[in-house]
Amino acid sequence: MLSLRDFELAAARHLPHPLFAYVSGGVEDNRSLQENLSSFAEYEFSPRVLRDVSRRSMATTLFGVRHEAPFGLGPMGISALVAYDADRVLARVAAAAGIPMVLSGASLTRMEDVAAVAPGHCWFQAYLPGEIELIKSMASRAQNAGYETLVLTVDTAARANRENNIRAGFSTPLRPSLRLAWDGMTHPKWLLRTFAKTLYKTGVPRFENAGLDRGVPIISRRAARQFNRDSLSWEHVRVMRDAWPGNLVLKGVLHPEDARTAASLGVDAVIVSNHGGRQLDGAVAPLKVLSSVAAQSGSMKVLYDGGIRRGGDVIKALALGADFVLVARPVLYAAAVAGESGAAHCISLLKEEVKRNMASLGVCSIDEIGPECLHTKAQHSAYSHFTNPKETT
Repeated sequence: MLSLRDFELAAARHLPHPLFAYVSGGVEDNRSLQENLSSFAEYEFSPRVLRDVSRRSMATTLFGVRHEAPFGLGPMGISALVAYDADRVLARVAAAAGIPMVLSGASLTRMEDVAAVAPGHCWFQAYLPGEIELIKSMASRAQNAGYETLVLTVDTAARANRENNIRAGFSTPLRPSLRLAWDGMTHPKWLLRTFAKTLYKTGVPRFENAGLDRGVPIISRRAARQFNRDSLSWEHVRVMRDAWPGNLVLKGVLHPEDARTAASLGVDAVIVSNHGGRQLDGAVAPLKVLSSVAAQSGSMKVLYDGGIRRGGDVIKALALGADFVLVARPVLYAAAVAGESGAAHCISLLKEEVKRNMASLGVCSIDEIGPECLHTKAQHSAYSHFTNPKETT
């Protein structure tokens, strides 16, 4: 495996088609999903040469904690169905690499159990309805579990139209069928090492962190009702800010005015994200609005999420105003294909690419990465009408 994309190709062969389609797909026509990836091509690097970069470092500080790289692992729902015990595996790997891991509120492992394997390295991402008492209770549960950073996802007011998942044979709640059974049997490594092992060890997986009590099984009809959030408002963010003593982060911000409002309510950071192209098809690619959101962020930190596949992508996001970056799908693919060692190798590849690109750009620290490191295709077009001076002499 030489790149993050290699893991995706391997995962497509390893996982049953419905499950791979769930992880890799977006919604409706996949426009936002595709734009998340292609938006990076709009920017090119403008490197500086003959600079001593022998002492360069990727280390960065976020919320007073030093991390060994400017990226962490983003939240991914039902990960433990993709790779065995994936939530704890990814938490351990992230801790060993010196980076944070964000546990999804749609995970299948209790938040307490994940925090226990990587103390101080895990954040918790919550899907919360507009119910004040539940918000306060979930904040208390996360605090008691040892989490210091709470991420509230704010871009899921309605359930997404994931018709591609239905066509592929996957749905939430999971509906057993002959097609699903056949897909499992034709992928025996996943069937034995992940699904059967999970059933034997823990029983039918449950959404363990959607509420205060033990979550409902993934095959339960009540699973869909656990994630209704159409009444969530800024007033609930205010309630959460009062109830949560740690770092409060809003995930799913794409508009500068929303960043300004978040800052006024004492939010510590926003994550510029369109939910990986999995919520509103046609939503702008986060890279295209990153600079404008950062300009309105005030003292908040700005994190970026969406389409990271190379170390160069990490650097471009940092150059456009991000303080930190999250990567999700590739690391889960790696865990699916090769477990803990695969996920560790995936993170190592991304680290190596970031450090190598820093050298080629002529920068020694993350703080030196700014817009001057980039050149846009629009700038190139603006200069193209000038005559080459050598041709006029």
